Amino acid sequence: MFQRDSGALRIENAGFLAIVLFITFAFAWLVAPFFGAILWGLVAGILFMPLNHRLTARLGGRPNLAAGLTLALIMLLIILPGILLGISLIQEAATLYERLETGQIDIARAINDFRAILPDRVDRWIGASQWGELATARSLPDSVVATGLQNVASRALIFGQGALRFIAALGLMLYLTFFLLRDGDVIGQKVKEAVPLAPELRDALAERFIIVVRATIKGSVVVAVLQGLVGGVTFWLLGIEGALLWGLLMGLFSLVPAVGTGIVWLPVALYLLATGAIWEGVALILTGFFVIGLIDNLLRPVLVGHETRMPDFVVLIATIAGLETMGLNGFIVGPMIAALFITVWQIVTEFRNGAER
Repeated sequence: MFQRDSGALRIENAGFLAIVLFITFAFAWLVAPFFGAILWGLVAGILFMPLNHRLTARLGGRPNLAAGLTLALIMLLIILPGILLGISLIQEAATLYERLETGQIDIARAINDFRAILPDRVDRWIGASQWGELATARSLPDSVVATGLQNVASRALIFGQGALRFIAALGLMLYLTFFLLRDGDVIGQKVKEAVPLAPELRDALAERFIIVVRATIKGSVVVAVLQGLVGGVTFWLLGIEGALLWGLLMGLFSLVPAVGTGIVWLPVALYLLATGAIWEGVALILTGFFVIGLIDNLLRPVLVGHETRMPDFVVLIATIAGLETMGLNGFIVGPMIAALFITVWQIVTEFRNGAER
């Protein structure tokens, strides 16, 4: 028999590594169209795994039943309200767009009313700019708002055309979530064993990954949902048009540090004060500062914790970059990648310091 030398073994190992990388990238390319479904299935599995463990213990070690009940809870608390919210949002956007087109809502007149109560110096500055031209003031705000509302309303048609794709993605997400809940521990152990890292590095990275995902989702999504909900309800109670849209905008902007929900409610509050709705404007300002604002300040440190809390400028850059590259999924993926980046280098520093001692 022929004996293989070390050079031949190295060539064979390099060839096998190339095959592994090729197959891995090919599989990633294959499932890329359902990246969002896989991502949210993974996130749901990680978030609800502790609850599933408790249910399994209470049900006497019946993993299928426990995973099914957990999945039903996810559908009841998250999936169903999300679908109903999306339908209501499209309907409300279509109604507002129709009122804007028929002139029932006149943004140009609202701007002129607001300018009327401004100090003379500020009004002269606005008059010297492009907003001082009535045509520009009339066309630009109306066109921007109309375009945005038209885009939201057009999602109804897009949803109708892509309903099969949406159902397939939702089914894939729920199917994946069920197996992650039922077999997550086994799958996680197999993945850790397959990762070519030293056991201590591998275990530390896996532990930090779970912590970061849970903290990022809880610290971002939960706070955004609560702020958007409180803001939308406040707008509805004050009788402001499009409360659902305003609430959704506040929820989205709450995900972006240095911007926050104030970019939505503060101009509306100033407009209410300018148009004589004094108590509505004051109520909105007080709610914005002392309720909506405090949700972030009080809940985020509790949900995220100090170990995984990132600097605001890192979250801002990661959120905007994620939104630019991955769309709506980027609101979650961007900060998650940034958190994992910081975590990986923290692990490197800890192990290097430990090795030097």
